[in-house]
Amino acid sequence: MNKIDFTAIIEESQDGWFVGQILEMPEVISQGRTLDELQDNLMDALNLVIESHRDRTSRLYEGRKIIRKPLNIA
Repeated sequence: MNKIDFTAIIEESQDGWFVGQILEMPEVISQGRTLDELQDNLMDALNLVIESHRDRTSRLYEGRKIIRKPLNIA
């Protein structure tokens, strides 16, 4: 099965914080005091963005006859 990888673009700010963005989903941006904290925060932000997209798209299909099929990505 195919695996999807994301790429974090990370900069260290002048105050020592790490600021990151996911290259493939540029709306996912976060920060952290350490690289590990930044990674955790980026994952949280990614999940929030995906959930927001899911909710918005689901509303577009309300009342329509559709098929929902889970797509599992390893």
